[in-house]
Amino acid sequence: MRDALRVLVTRPAGQAQALCELIEASGAHAIPLPAIEILPASDATAVTAAADTLEQYDLAVFISINAVNTGLAAILEQRSWPAGVALATVGPASQHAVEAMGLAVDLVPEHDYSSEGLLALEALQDMRGKRVVIFRGNGGRDTLHDTLRSRGARVDYVEVYRRACPQDGSQLQSLLQQDGVDVITATSNETLQNLFDMAGPGCQPLLRKIPLVIPGKRQAELAARLGFTQGAVIAGHASADAMAAAVDELAASLK
Repeated sequence: MRDALRVLVTRPAGQAQALCELIEASGAHAIPLPAIEILPASDATAVTAAADTLEQYDLAVFISINAVNTGLAAILEQRSWPAGVALATVGPASQHAVEAMGLAVDLVPEHDYSSEGLLALEALQDMRGKRVVIFRGNGGRDTLHDTLRSRGARVDYVEVYRRACPQDGSQLQSLLQQDGVDVITATSNETLQNLFDMAGPGCQPLLRKIPLVIPGKRQAELAARLGFTQGAVIAGHASADAMAAAVDELAASLK
């Protein structure tokens, strides 16, 4: 190993700075390389229509910081937030983004920053007669939607952005061919899958040999299916602090 651990940071452009700074502060070298792109929603009118009908909902859930930065920002350009609609996020990063726009978050998990963590909150156990709108990107898991419906809620989706795989994998392939990465951070299954696709068949065997830092068991299961051979350190959740601490843990084990 080199003295300065070289850590690939795969967060979207504009969202990697905090993690990169923490990695650099620990003495490692951060290499930002987005493995996911955030694009405008396919239907630009969806969020406008949702803003017009917000009063019919009891709860609005913003599934990610991207949902806040695209969906909530667009809503607040059009109107003020209705007082009778509670607001939820799945983690503190999204919560802080909401608060930066001058609103308070009513529901957020304390520890498990995920759909499951949100669903564990007492306020969401009996949802009979409630209407919920979930602001999210294209696709993704339906756990939150399906569970809230099973608890009696009427649930609508509003897609406010799209996630896409970057088309150019040349920088990643060059890094892999030059043995330029010691650790990979990936905060979602989609990011990990995109990274694998960007590596291409020629460099995927090199990618599989690099240790991973990931948020949880879902990413570990995908890594195993993709054939990663060095295992992974699980951070517990995808916050910059947790991911950076897991990088430090992995760095200590590699010494």
